Amino acid sequence: MLSQFRVVSYGRVLPDDYLAAVQQAVAGAGGKADAPERSANGRFEVAVLQVAYDGDGEAGLSGLRDAVAGPGAGYGDEVGTAVVPAALAGPERKLLIMDVDSTLIKQEVIELLAEHAGKRDEVAAVTEAAMRGELDFAQSLHARVATLAQLPADVIEKVRGAVELTDGAAELIRAFQDQGHAVAVVSGGFSQILDPLAEALKLSHWRANLLGIEDGRLTGKVVGEVVDRAVKEASLREWAAAEGIDLSRTIAIGDGANDLDMLAAAGLGVAFNAKPAVRAAADAAITIGYLDVARYFAGV
Repeated sequence: MLSQFRVVSYGRVLPDDYLAAVQQAVAGAGGKADAPERSANGRFEVAVLQVAYDGDGEAGLSGLRDAVAGPGAGYGDEVGTAVVPAALAGPERKLLIMDVDSTLIKQEVIELLAEHAGKRDEVAAVTEAAMRGELDFAQSLHARVATLAQLPADVIEKVRGAVELTDGAAELIRAFQDQGHAVAVVSGGFSQILDPLAEALKLSHWRANLLGIEDGRLTGKVVGEVVDRAVKEASLREWAAAEGIDLSRTIAIGDGANDLDMLAAAGLGVAFNAKPAVRAAADAAITIGYLDVARYFAGV
């Protein structure tokens, strides 16, 4: 049985010896590849190998992923290589779903809000532990939001103004939308920040937590169900079904433990500048600061 894969290497600069080592690793794992297709956009370089593997597809995918991990050992996070089933890069409609804080955007919104309460360092330490998976996300969120109690609601507008898209985020979204694919985000952050951003980006679906507000001040509570890892996975499945897209054609991107179930359920789970446990669990990783590397994984 002949299986087809897409082996995508990326880096701000892609050294020739690294690419040669990747090709050698692919061959050593039983893959047969054509010459790499190389491209650059002024921010990073990409090389794509179209690989044929004569044998069981799952074994080939696992073997190739293990093989290409070796060449990058001497380069740190400056380069990386992903192995993707070639079918994902086909013309069929796809769903891209992303985490928001530290993925779609550069900041953690809860920390920006906490700064106005003089609690940024305290909240940042809890956020970091939660994203490493050391704390229950819902419990940690309630504890962090409690520090915001009695802040004037107009801090939300100030925080909105401080939010910045991650480098390459707009390019990634535009590339998917231009080809007719669906783009969604699901966030453990807050609707009051996400809603206007999602509308401006013309996203297909989005979901986040709702901050309680009474008499013009934050209550320090979350209204309704917390968007945790289970809700993130459920959102992926719900929106894929709504769009008529098979899960095998979904791409999920995130950075923290709260994203693990979503990454596991997607056809391709991508860790973006992620915590080690998340990177180890994901199908692919982006280790440089450009989110649009992911478009090359999906052939978009």
